[in-house]
Amino acid sequence: MSGDLNSGTERVGIDELLERVRAGLDRIGPHEAAAAAADGALLVDIRYATLRDRDGLIPGALVVERNELEWRLDPQGSHRAPEAVSHDLQVVVVCNEGYASSLAVASLQQLGLHRATDLIGGFQAWRAAGLPVRA
Repeated sequence: MSGDLNSGTERVGIDELLERVRAGLDRIGPHEAAAAAADGALLVDIRYATLRDRDGLIPGALVVERNELEWRLDPQGSHRAPEAVSHDLQVVVVCNEGYASSLAVASLQQLGLHRATDLIGGFQAWRAAGLPVRA
């Protein structure tokens, strides 16, 4: 996705913004995300602590609070996570149900993480697909 999400003085609601953002993403499902992780993609869980405590974690996923995401994943950033090694890194962002993650990916792509995408249906879809979850 390129350019501004909301250029000029045009006003859009969140539903339209989400639709626009998703039109520029190549989103993936739970089994595709698991396969991507097995091939070296970084799964990033941006759910807040209450949801992680309630529902569990995806084994191997990097947990990054949403308000820290850009700081932790920018390969040029001074506060980057050790996993943030390159703009070519495939990143799959996971939120609870797949809404906030789409907006987060748009921001990551503006930082140059062109292979960033998100998990359709979020953590809940991962769990419903019977993929591994740990307490």
